[in-house]
Amino acid sequence: MMKFFHDDRQRAHDPQFRLLNGEITQNPDRPERVDLLIAGATRAGLTRHAPTDHGLAPLAAVHSPRYLDYLASIHQRRLAEYPDLSEVVPTRFCLDPQRHYSPGTEAQIGFHNADTSCPVGPHSWDAIHWSAQTALSAADEILDGARASYALSRPSGHHAYREIAGGFCFLNNTAIAAEYLRAAGHRPAVLDIDVHHGNGTQAIFYDRADVLTVSLHVDPLQFYPFYAGAAGETGAGAGAGCNLNLPLARGSGMAEYMPALEKALARISDFGATVIVVALGLDAHEGDPFCGMTLTTADFATIAQAIRAVDLPVLNVQEGGYMQSALGDNLASYLGAFTV
Repeated sequence: MMKFFHDDRQRAHDPQFRLLNGEITQNPDRPERVDLLIAGATRAGLTRHAPTDHGLAPLAAVHSPRYLDYLASIHQRRLAEYPDLSEVVPTRFCLDPQRHYSPGTEAQIGFHNADTSCPVGPHSWDAIHWSAQTALSAADEILDGARASYALSRPSGHHAYREIAGGFCFLNNTAIAAEYLRAAGHRPAVLDIDVHHGNGTQAIFYDRADVLTVSLHVDPLQFYPFYAGAAGETGAGAGAGCNLNLPLARGSGMAEYMPALEKALARISDFGATVIVVALGLDAHEGDPFCGMTLTTADFATIAQAIRAVDLPVLNVQEGGYMQSALGDNLASYLGAFTV
């Protein structure tokens, strides 16, 4: 029976701040997402398992030591300076190409954030740490011979760069899992089906030939993350040709999606991948609050069937998909295709 991994400490990240059109609004990465996703995985017939702690080494294989230290300590350090602090939110950003690294908390907050969507609260690090450990534990299941597994990782990860948080993402769980599998002898392909481009994942592997990155997403000319995800971004140096972006027009449905998915899967086969790491965003659904694409609940089963047909082990790592009535149904539809 297919397993899924989750730790309830991931609920501890409860961000309150989001800046939208000049107004402070509720952050959409609500802890309640976890309940809907657990319900969906359970309906699909998966059994829940607790992740194990792999320590910081697999995280440090992708992220810099100073960034890990920042995430783990910044709330406590900032609170010592501002006793009334609830969350750490940047008020400035580092745009200088020299990127001098200051020991001051305000400077580090600006250095390590791409936007204001990643508030750090008193319990955020626990959630961030266990989100990554969840992805690693699901990867262990693949290494133990499973054909598929699911990591209910929250907060998400695919917008996180080596040293920069953004887009509700802190640690790049998908990249961490892919690098972990690579170090164990696999040739991984990351297939990102989130409605947003996996810009952090792309950047982490962009100049490498040992991990293929493929992303289907709304064209960044129209959609977040805006500055990465164009079709012309194909990798650099040793990684030239090892990054494939398949941007689609906002509002696209399955008529546009399936030809792109078929192209993605063909490239994965040509690459000689031995495992697929799916960055499993469910926010391409027609009811998602970000309104990027118009996929239906049934379409996620079709997508999963196509991925499964490649006949490779598949590690599914949860990315986006936000509060709406169909969120759990979408996950059940997708994961159910791996259990029949």
